[in-house]
Amino acid sequence: MKVFDLVCEHGHAFEGWFASAAAFDEQLSRALVRCPMCDSVQVRRTPSAPRLNLSSSAAPSRDEAEAQRGGQTTAMPTVAQLRALWFEAARHLVRNTEDVGERFAEEARRIHYQEAPERGIRGVTTAAQRAELEEEGIEVFSFPIPAIVEEPLQ
Repeated sequence: MKVFDLVCEHGHAFEGWFASAAAFDEQLSRALVRCPMCDSVQVRRTPSAPRLNLSSSAAPSRDEAEAQRGGQTTAMPTVAQLRALWFEAARHLVRNTEDVGERFAEEARRIHYQEAPERGIRGVTTAAQRAELEEEGIEVFSFPIPAIVEEPLQ
């Protein structure tokens, strides 16, 4: 099994697992490799170092490293932890909101003016529609949700 560091045209970094480099190339040529963030098929490999199993004398263990820092843990999460939190938030939004698609602006107004039941919704708007909603005092925020969030991850 080969693990490759990949990046899409929008700069989203992720990793992919393939049977071989040839399997990666074949899947890439058939547009089967997609960015989990934006679903782009414009993906390329980035340089990566092989995983090395070093003896404990070569690198301090996590406990030893913490002891060297005086028992203090670092507050900054890793990229992998941030990515996992982002996916968790995206899944939470998908589970707890109604997808109204391109009717988002219309439905947000109906909810705001109490013409429809209050509930969490998600969908898409143009930049102009978003500006109009904000001018009307309707709070909205952007949170890209890739299609993969609705599918089980392994």
